[in-house]
Amino acid sequence: MALHWIALLIILPFAVAFIYAGIHEYLRYNSEGKASYGLVYNEETGTTHVTGIAEDEEAYDPEDFDPNDYNNPEARSDPEDEDRDKS
Repeated sequence: MALHWIALLIILPFAVAFIYAGIHEYLRYNSEGKASYGLVYNEETGTTHVTGIAEDEEAYDPEDFDPNDYNNPEARSDPEDEDRDKS
């Protein structure tokens, strides 16, 4: 009998989160109407995330992504650091 309670305690937080998300989306749908979700590219971090997309914007297309276009800010080196290494 105790195993049932343990299983319930493990599943309960996920069930509550799922129900909360469903209610939240239903209320948003009633107030704002149909939403469009898709990938959005963040140029600063070089990552994508799923979010709501405005009607006038296009979703990110992974096929158009060229990893060579991304400049990693952490990989940049200062010219002063290079001068110190040479001396």
